[in-house]
Amino acid sequence: MRVGIFLIAARFPGQEAGRVLSDAVELVVAAEEAGFDDAWIAEHHFMSYGVCPSATTLAAVAAGRTTRIGLGTAVSVLSTQHPVALAEQAAMLHHLSGGRFTLGVGRGGPWVDLEVFGTGAERFERGFGESLDVLLDALSTGRVAADGEFFRFREVGVVPQAAMRPVVACTSGPTVGLAARRGLPMLLGMHVGDAEKAAMVTDYAARGGTAAGHVAAGVAYVADSTALAVRELKGSLPRWLGPGLAGYVPVDGRPRASRDVPAYVDLLTRIHPVGSAGHCAETLLRTAEQTGIEHFILMVEGLGDHRRTLENVRRFGAEVLPLLPR
Repeated sequence: MRVGIFLIAARFPGQEAGRVLSDAVELVVAAEEAGFDDAWIAEHHFMSYGVCPSATTLAAVAAGRTTRIGLGTAVSVLSTQHPVALAEQAAMLHHLSGGRFTLGVGRGGPWVDLEVFGTGAERFERGFGESLDVLLDALSTGRVAADGEFFRFREVGVVPQAAMRPVVACTSGPTVGLAARRGLPMLLGMHVGDAEKAAMVTDYAARGGTAAGHVAAGVAYVADSTALAVRELKGSLPRWLGPGLAGYVPVDGRPRASRDVPAYVDLLTRIHPVGSAGHCAETLLRTAEQTGIEHFILMVEGLGDHRRTLENVRRFGAEVLPLLPR
């Protein structure tokens, strides 16, 4: 089993964005010291939910501060980036980190980012497959050309070249199909439980997907008792999730589905490793058994206090990781 941390660079009320980013790098260093396998970094724009607009940049800084831990993006949003430019960044990180970097990509959402970066809602609605194929060509052969709806350019050599296979964030059947047809592992979000994860793994296989190494995101907090851990997260998470989720602004005026924040927090604390060390380990083992997934990345920032988050990372490493087969 592989266990990593998942950094959203979550900004709680009153926190300064630059400090949150510096703290995120420190968390990667702490995770390496605590024995975690990897650290994955999210990309968000124009919101407090996550204040890291470039997961590859933060991964580069973290690579320079660490020596062993794997680094990944969860995810870099393809709908607002040129896939060849992203392939170039991934290749650089591959070489500069000594092969420790994994690129995770996703479709993203119909957010105002599409307007600001000029890619438009069309890239989000129907361009993800084409973007993914251009990215794969750039990462697999070292040469890439395009003659599609969204990308048209002559063949060029990608420098530096790095043979890499990305992980794809999947939240719907069509995206599962895209990943399966290309033989790419899935990254499944922390908003779905074991039954839904298992169904997506089954769907992936039914669509011909053969890749191993699917990744599942979750929330993690270890405390002296499960009741205490749940109570503390239920007290802190809404302070971030309330204003953070409100920051998602649709690009085209479409209605934005709003979450019931208390109900969402209740779900997160029930289905993920939140509790005593034994409960956290049992939760991960149960998910692995029910879904077949054996790679977890855990969001550790839910307390809203950097000192306590560092303690959570270190304690999870000392008390939970030894209970897991690794």
